[in-house]
Amino acid sequence: MFKAPKINQGRLSILLAILVWLALLFVDLVRVFGIINELDSGIQDEFTWVLEILFFLCVYSFYNYSINKDTQVDFLNLIWRAASTGIFASGFSLLTSLFYSGLGDSKLAEEPFLKNFFYHINFALTAIFLISGTLLWKKLILYQRTKRVVKQWQTYEFALLIAMFFIFFNQNTLDYSFLFGMVLLVGFGIVLSINLKWIPYLNFRDKWKSLLFLAIILVSSSYLFFEVLRFSDRSQFQVNLTDNLFIVALFSFIFTYALFGFLVTLFNLPTSSVFEQKLTEALSFQRLSKSIQPEENEEKVLDILMDSCMSASFADGAWLELVKNEGEDGIQKRFVAQDLVEELSLLIQENKTAQKWAEEKQVETLEPLTIKLEHPKYESALLVPLILNRTAIGRMVLLKEVKEGFNKEMISIISTFVRQASISVENHRLLNQAIRNERYQEELKIAQRVQKALLPVVLDHNECFEICAFSNTADEVGGDYYDTFKLDEDRFVLIIGDVSGKGTSAAFHMSQMKGIFQSLIQLNLSPAEFMVKANAALSKCLERNHFITASIFLINTSHKSLCHARAGHVPTLMFEHKLGKSDYLGIEGLGLGILRNKQYENHVEQKTVSYQAGDILLLFTDGIVEAKNEKGQQFGYERIRSLLEVYNQLDPEKIQQKIIQALHDFVGGDGLIDDDYSMMVVKFRS
Repeated sequence: MFKAPKINQGRLSILLAILVWLALLFVDLVRVFGIINELDSGIQDEFTWVLEILFFLCVYSFYNYSINKDTQVDFLNLIWRAASTGIFASGFSLLTSLFYSGLGDSKLAEEPFLKNFFYHINFALTAIFLISGTLLWKKLILYQRTKRVVKQWQTYEFALLIAMFFIFFNQNTLDYSFLFGMVLLVGFGIVLSINLKWIPYLNFRDKWKSLLFLAIILVSSSYLFFEVLRFSDRSQFQVNLTDNLFIVALFSFIFTYALFGFLVTLFNLPTSSVFEQKLTEALSFQRLSKSIQPEENEEKVLDILMDSCMSASFADGAWLELVKNEGEDGIQKRFVAQDLVEELSLLIQENKTAQKWAEEKQVETLEPLTIKLEHPKYESALLVPLILNRTAIGRMVLLKEVKEGFNKEMISIISTFVRQASISVENHRLLNQAIRNERYQEELKIAQRVQKALLPVVLDHNECFEICAFSNTADEVGGDYYDTFKLDEDRFVLIIGDVSGKGTSAAFHMSQMKGIFQSLIQLNLSPAEFMVKANAALSKCLERNHFITASIFLINTSHKSLCHARAGHVPTLMFEHKLGKSDYLGIEGLGLGILRNKQYENHVEQKTVSYQAGDILLLFTDGIVEAKNEKGQQFGYERIRSLLEVYNQLDPEKIQQKIIQALHDFVGGDGLIDDDYSMMVVKFRS
């Protein structure tokens, strides 16, 4: 499929402009040749006017494309482009005048072909200067565009288009219609020339440059205009190209806008420094707002703060004292040596006003303080407090070599900078804290999954009994533990434990307990022997302020017996089906890790009881019996006993569900149980 080549508008326009200008030159030279040789060329003036208009349109198209393709507006560059074009056009015109002055009264000076050639070059360069300058002014006028300004410019462009063709109406004569059109276009140009909102955005140096460039444009446009008037009086140019309403209107607009721009820029010079200072302050404020990022530290924002405050106050030196968490002072300096900082700090400490300022307890209302210094170099200082969450985290000291160097406006903007910096630092800390909390929550979720993996999914048992277990943590992880182990076909070990405390430390010790249980129980130990050896092992790894309570059972289904030992754990509840009631197994014991020597075995008891079909063993942790309702009442041992007697006919899982439901009903629908709680239910069969 044929694909049309992409046309470059700029290149095409300049190529057409050159061809049209050559055609215009050729037509007029043919006309001159006919006059010299008394021949009728047959070329009407209207043909020249058409080529002239085509040339204007091609030049307009080229510069409109060239200027608009630059999306960034550089004011100084735009003015320089107009000035440089004016310099080139004026320079060529001046050289042409000098060339003819050098020829004097020679025959070459009267050569009509040469004169017309130079005339057409001057016409082309003048038109290029005027059209390009007009479009450059358009870019400046529409910098801060409004609907009103856009409509004004569109109307002016339409009027200029009509002015191009006006020559067909007045036949290139100076009449009332020409004067009326000129007044109308000049008025439009003056209205548009008041749009100079770009000037305040120039700094002091750029304003001086713009004054120079605008002066060049004024001189160039004035010189070229007088050259146009001079050409109009020459009879050698058969068709006058410059007595044109369009050309005159552009001269007026170029000159008027350059004049207004020159005067406004000149009158803005005294206020340039103030505007630049305010702009610098605004940029500093923006830098402070964006200075802190999560991966960065606070030093960057404090560096920006010092630079901004020094710039706002024109300070000659500064330092910043920051109290760190370790209690040490961190000092950042600007143009002040360390020995001078120490010397000036002593002078500030001796100042009574500064002493009262430093002792102020209401730090949130503390304002910057200016003081005089008796120092050979620095004569005034400004003390600025750094407040974060109603706490003074340090101070900044700004120095000047003159007395009373800090005015009210300086202090106000510095206070604004410091407040913004404090907000940035606080946001940085809060963001980092949130990131740490989120990381901590993720780690807790991992720990929770790991801990759940430590609890058995399948509980060891045979057909002689049923068993179920349940555990819930108060936090993401907890310290409750239960497990089972099958010694042989008839013997099974059950254990339930509770680590003192809650959270990650309890969960860590719970994992240690599992490792010890899985290791020791394979040695075929009795419950009492297990407790002694577990205490010895845990004594070496448990923290001093931690201990573990536990209850362990050895179930022998062939003998229908339970061998039990308790290490400070809550007593186990046993329901006897034959009697229809339940009771707690009375056995003493000391928590693991409380006594860390051989004396511990004196505090271990072991008891063996028999069971019958229908009997139930209920093991639980203290989180259940100590759970409180809104009145502060505990769930208690008796309530568990009653619930077991009521629901003894159910299977273990349903008994567990009934007790847990009763627990939540007791605490309340929205109540939270503030401790880990676990439970094991064992029901013996016949």
